Amino acid sequence: MKRFLTAILLSCLLCGEAPAAVWVEGGSASSTELMQRAQELLSNYRDSEALLLFEQVITQSPDNYEALCKASYLHCRIGDRFSDETRKSDHFLQAKKYAFKAYELQPTDAEANYAMALAIGCSAMTEGARQRLEGINQVKSFVDAALLDNSQHAGAWYILGRWYFKMANLNFAEKAAAKIFFGGVCGEATNQKAAEAIEQAVVFEPNNIKYYFDLASVYKEMNETNACINTLQKALALTFETKEELELSRRCKIMLKELQST
Repeated sequence: MKRFLTAILLSCLLCGEAPAAVWVEGGSASSTELMQRAQELLSNYRDSEALLLFEQVITQSPDNYEALCKASYLHCRIGDRFSDETRKSDHFLQAKKYAFKAYELQPTDAEANYAMALAIGCSAMTEGARQRLEGINQVKSFVDAALLDNSQHAGAWYILGRWYFKMANLNFAEKAAAKIFFGGVCGEATNQKAAEAIEQAVVFEPNNIKYYFDLASVYKEMNETNACINTLQKALALTFETKEELELSRRCKIMLKELQST
């Protein structure tokens, strides 16, 4: 019987469809059991399997706030791995759906606002120029709300840093479009503020290589060579678990080699 149930679950995972239920001793799992298992999978970098369980919880309990936030986050993370724009967009749209629902439930909570900022920001990158700029503009208010509720939210600090960097480095066409549609570019956005925000992300989540890589990229743009080298060296001292982390470590090595050879 165990082999039969395992075969069903494996078949569902391979087909990309959520199983009707996850079984435990004595019957189907409760939402609490599913959440616990999903969190374990997430902690072990098994994102697709974790997402299936979070979405199963949402099917059972549509107002499960934590499951909505986690599912939104995972759709963003998984969607970002695809090169195909259609598949990216599908994941990001689903991320927005879950984020909006979480936001309706707890509009002042940091996680809901972070989910909104992340989903809108990701979705904007797959859209046209006007929609992309509109999405980037919307991100700021949700990030600010997330940090107002939790000033130590690493993810929110990171998104804020990315927002400052993007707004400070819009190209001529983007600046012109921003002026037409939104009255101009936000004057407070600078590379220095981008660096300061991502530095805060590193403080509160010091083992995330993505933060170090983007911080180094900002320093490089600012011609802060020593700060860039120091940041890359710290990044390469971390322990890497996933393909994404290994790829970022490779890019860190390339950047570091280029800087040290000049």
